[in-house]
Amino acid sequence: MEERGGDAGLAVTPADVDAAATAIRGAVLETPTTRSVTLSAITGAEVWCTFENLQFTASFKERGALNFLLRIPEAERENGVVAASAGNHAQGLSYHAARLGVPVAIVMPRDTAFTKIARTEVLGAEVVLEGDSFDEAVTTARRIASERGARFVPAFDDPAIIAGQGTIAREVLTRVPDLDVLVVPTGGGGLLAGIAVAARALRPDIEIVGVQAAGWSGMVHALGRGPAPEGGPTIADGIAVLEPGLITRALVARLVDDVVTVDEDLLEQAVAMFLEIEKVVVEGAGAAGLAALLGDPDRFRGRRVGLIVSGGNIDLRVLSSVVLRALARSGRLHRWTIEVSDRPGSLASIATAIAELGGNVVDVAHHRDLPGVPLRRALLEVSVETRDAAAAERIVAEITARGFSVHRVGAVPDSPA
Repeated sequence: MEERGGDAGLAVTPADVDAAATAIRGAVLETPTTRSVTLSAITGAEVWCTFENLQFTASFKERGALNFLLRIPEAERENGVVAASAGNHAQGLSYHAARLGVPVAIVMPRDTAFTKIARTEVLGAEVVLEGDSFDEAVTTARRIASERGARFVPAFDDPAIIAGQGTIAREVLTRVPDLDVLVVPTGGGGLLAGIAVAARALRPDIEIVGVQAAGWSGMVHALGRGPAPEGGPTIADGIAVLEPGLITRALVARLVDDVVTVDEDLLEQAVAMFLEIEKVVVEGAGAAGLAALLGDPDRFRGRRVGLIVSGGNIDLRVLSSVVLRALARSGRLHRWTIEVSDRPGSLASIATAIAELGGNVVDVAHHRDLPGVPLRRALLEVSVETRDAAAAERIVAEITARGFSVHRVGAVPDSPA
């Protein structure tokens, strides 16, 4: 990291963040920052969570979007604003633009999920479906803005956007001034850069750590600390950005101590933990800070850590899958195939063994006609919920003792459970 100096040369200054805080006060929620007793016990750090997922549109993006809108002169607002986004930026901008009476158009790629289109339209935006990629959507959005004389609103690489996001740090460090480290999700860098600007002014000695999804480490690459990102599927779509902003990367290079990456398993685990422990719905990007603590506990152990929980917009089907996978990963959900004689009582015997040892059958399928299943035999596919992995092993042992062959689904056929 470059040596820290004063504000000279910064594209965004602490004064800009202060002005943004004044401008947006009362129109966005000052989200709570609370200590998590359970997450602290699990990670060994003293964990404080700031829940930006509680904003009206469930994301921190409202802050920067509103600050940008309020800086447009009154006489120009009737020309409207245009942005390219299929996610949180679209919703935050649409909500506040409609509230202020500013026409807003959002350009989304043609394959955008219907739910995201509907969410944005219900907030008052005109949705334009154009292009096969986000980059093509950006090109279209800039063209529309030029044709209409409207303002193009960047998702992250703009001083007003960055300053608005930085207001989070002012609130957090006012409530918990003695934090040792802030851990912040980052994709394009607007949130991380804004928080760094504000935090350095209030606490020059605080450590600031950005977190990226492993396949989308654009900021790490831009800072010369890793190879170019490869992209790919990720639960953290809110920070799935290949190329961070020019303004944001300069601020991050100067003010941020480190940017780390986390893999998908840790992101999924963190989403599930927020749901089970804190009783809040958090999207993959919003869970990135906790994922970083889980992935490197020694780095944070014994320290007062502030996690910025940046958003909660997660598809319900994805959330359902994450929950089921988390149960399986923790040894509480198991799926087995069991070969049985095709005669009365076989299924009852297995169900009894499971029940007597405290298991709960989630679903069961009974197949007689699958290729490879011998005549007068049947194959059961059973999903069972147990207290833990040890309880599952006791059930497997009991079923085996009753003369049945048990295998994990997906295992090699002769691989025992």
